[in-house]
Amino acid sequence: MTVAQLLDRLQRLPRDAVVLMESGHGLSRVSTLGFVADQGLGAPAEVILSPSMDE
Repeated sequence: MTVAQLLDRLQRLPRDAVVLMESGHGLSRVSTLGFVADQGLGAPAEVILSPSMDE
């Protein structure tokens, strides 16, 4: 999924909805996101979602 696809889907949802991600044994809130620039030929830039460690 690209950032454009993700934004398109998120724009259809309520603005106050909580973002969760699967984390092996259940669901966790997304606490932060990271960005990794492309690393050369054929390697796309990446967005990394990190789960909250408070749960």
